[in-house]
Amino acid sequence: MREIDAATITDAVAKMAIEAAHFLPEDVEGAIRSARGTEKSPLGVQIIDEILENAEIARTRMLPLCQDTGTAVVHVELGQDVHVAGGYLIDAINEGIRRGYGEGYLRKSIAARPFSARTNTSDNTPGVIHTEIVPGEEMHLYFMPKGGGCENMSRYQNFLPGAGKQAVIDFVCETVDMSGGNPCPPLVIGVGVGGTAEKAMTIAKHSLFRKIGSRHADPEVAALEDELLDAVNALGVGPQAVGGSTTALDVFVETHPTHITALPVAVNIQCHSARTKHVVL
Repeated sequence: MREIDAATITDAVAKMAIEAAHFLPEDVEGAIRSARGTEKSPLGVQIIDEILENAEIARTRMLPLCQDTGTAVVHVELGQDVHVAGGYLIDAINEGIRRGYGEGYLRKSIAARPFSARTNTSDNTPGVIHTEIVPGEEMHLYFMPKGGGCENMSRYQNFLPGAGKQAVIDFVCETVDMSGGNPCPPLVIGVGVGGTAEKAMTIAKHSLFRKIGSRHADPEVAALEDELLDAVNALGVGPQAVGGSTTALDVFVETHPTHITALPVAVNIQCHSARTKHVVL
């Protein structure tokens, strides 16, 4: 049994919160740079140049990539041979969020009593925390500050099984087209197919932690990812919805076995400021 102190978890989360807000991941920035060379719209190229300039300013001046520093989403893969000592895991993560958003001078966007008073919690807690027990004696922490503009474009629908793959493609394209400029394209799109309503939504969100250009291990799912990316970019929404050939940088699909009566499909969209961090403790 390996022991990890709660304070170590707090320190890691605080650091991730600050770094995610300021440093665009290399794979994302690389994909945006590549898109500049293939974008067919002159205005789209101008938007991409502004996105790249913004990333450089954020990195060198330690200014947030976006004023919306998001909901703190944390996915924890906890090895079954790990014991968290000195505190409760969820409290340790929330303390890291509190510290990171305070020390990083990041915007606090979380409102308690969501359908009535909507009182700001003042420290961006609580985070949205998902935990998964996995084999081993390591803890993987995945951090995503998820902006409201893209998160608000999330959609779910349960189709009849006979609708098949085409229903997935049509639903994803419809969602992106309806979203327009709200999620700040070029996008990274997470798609969850199967399971139940909450499972489809969860795997769609978790897929956004994958690296741009990666493909699913199942060849059939990988082929669907390629097909979806082509279909989305053919919509012509373009960077910041000004029109163009770069609507999405990538599309990731995760699946789960589902009930014989159902074909659940969830879409979770990430903006061009696809901020994620991953650490192993």
